Amino acid sequence: MTETAPLTPSRLTLARKRRGLTLVQLAAAVGISVRSLSAYENGAQEPGPSTRARLAAALDVPVGFLTASDVDEIPVDAISFRALSKLTAGQRDTARSAARIALLLAEWIEQRFHLPEADVPSLPRLDPETAAEVVRARWGLGVAPLGHLIRLLEAHGVRVFSLAAECAEVDAFSFVWRGRPYVLLNTSKSGERGRFDAAHELGHLVLHSEHRVPHGPDAEQEANRFAAAFLMPRASVVAHGLAGATSDRILDGKQVWQVSAMALAHRLHELGLLTDWGYRTACVDLSRRGYRTGEPGGMARETSPLLHAVFNTLRLDGITPAQVAGELHITTGELNRHIFGLVPTAVAGTAAPTPPRRPKLTLVTG
Repeated sequence: MTETAPLTPSRLTLARKRRGLTLVQLAAAVGISVRSLSAYENGAQEPGPSTRARLAAALDVPVGFLTASDVDEIPVDAISFRALSKLTAGQRDTARSAARIALLLAEWIEQRFHLPEADVPSLPRLDPETAAEVVRARWGLGVAPLGHLIRLLEAHGVRVFSLAAECAEVDAFSFVWRGRPYVLLNTSKSGERGRFDAAHELGHLVLHSEHRVPHGPDAEQEANRFAAAFLMPRASVVAHGLAGATSDRILDGKQVWQVSAMALAHRLHELGLLTDWGYRTACVDLSRRGYRTGEPGGMARETSPLLHAVFNTLRLDGITPAQVAGELHITTGELNRHIFGLVPTAVAGTAAPTPPRRPKLTLVTG
């Protein structure tokens, strides 16, 4: 696209929401009236080259982003926002628009690589515990503790991206877009809690992806129960002899399932292996030792093996992250916010032609 191409209203709205700006805030930053800005977003008026350049600068996007093809928004009711009522409209829109940028990248990757097909069953009529058992059986996981969870999701066709730092109020969310399941994860949390978030979002995809709005207190409780059962199967937990476990035994046990200490304590209580008194005692002690707000000495945060493989393959083909960002009409920094920071800030090089082949990426789930 050139700078003489007409502005795409939906792109301007997307970029504004991505930066968490209101019409009033963006208009003031650019030095135009709110009426004019609203007319640009409605397609009723076309900004001149100078105004367009100022808009792009204020929104930290190349001008080409504002003139690229039309984009449609992800509906709010399609997304598994937690505590939706506690999010401001701006926080919700910032997260939704960040997800839409991730979708642009996902579509770009899909055009160039053969990726795993979606294999996430829809089980809306099952209780969360049974649904977790069914998914484990379908994926051939038995009751053993799970390894790299993002790798497992990606091997079954879930596209996983990171949430930009500007979306810190959002833990994670998921949605289905054109038949493909997506999960976006906040990377500021501990590795153990990030794994639980990933399993929680899988629960939404399994339990709520058809005919149900995937948010609200009931949906959140169901997704939590699914995540606990998926990560810590009843048979596996019972077999480890943790009935009446003390805090020290819980801290040893969390290493087995790679979950937070509080999540394991809750699971033991849920399974009747801790009494009410034993659960309260364990929680008080774990909280005193710093395990309510963090995970001292915890595991490293998981990232995306699929995205790592994609960018390694592109690098071998002579295609830099800067070139990928350029084709998407975003900055390299913006690209990195959605791929777990997997690539260093790149120096733009000579443009290389898009390879005609579509490499097949094979993911190992073990």
